[in-house]
Amino acid sequence: MCNTLLGRKLGMTQVFSEDDRVIPVTVIQLGPCVVTQIKTVAKEGYDAVQLGFGSIKPKRVNKPMQGHFDAAGVEPSRVLREVHVDDSSSYRLGQKVTVEQFVEVKKVDVSGISKGKGFAGVMKRHNFRGGPGGHGAHFHRAPGSIGQCATPSRVFKGLRLPGHMGVDKVTVRNLEVVSVDVEKNLLLVKGAVPGGKGALVSVRSA
Repeated sequence: MCNTLLGRKLGMTQVFSEDDRVIPVTVIQLGPCVVTQIKTVAKEGYDAVQLGFGSIKPKRVNKPMQGHFDAAGVEPSRVLREVHVDDSSSYRLGQKVTVEQFVEVKKVDVSGISKGKGFAGVMKRHNFRGGPGGHGAHFHRAPGSIGQCATPSRVFKGLRLPGHMGVDKVTVRNLEVVSVDVEKNLLLVKGAVPGGKGALVSVRSA
């Protein structure tokens, strides 16, 4: 079984449990994904399948990628991802992999690209405490001292400073699967996942 699928984050909502508790959930449109390439131990040295997700206009596909899709006999996909599997011989080109395989799964790991925050200071980016907030103070949100004087007379690498925040790959592990809608290709997981609405995410069984 392919334990990883591609999808899109549709947003957050809430559902009620059987004992009337409110559960915050993220709605993910998971799949369907199509198998666009199969890799075997004999040829590539490992077992894997390449999954395609999302539609794309034909004019947006360049010639090399069009040849790749034609060889597989499938429609062009917007996103391609390679997923390792135990036995690639059980898959065929053009096969659709759906959210149905997550019906029995209790927990999943969700990976995505976090929201971009632009250029951020140390208080927002690294949770620095900052200086006093009173009118008499002249030190509020600056990072403070960043090194020593004569020795070693340089700033160490890796020091936490202001800079670009967000747009990083983030994985949230062991999210509880609340509901699976096979007909609508929807997966509801408890809690938040990386990215904004419409963001691409990959979901694998924990």
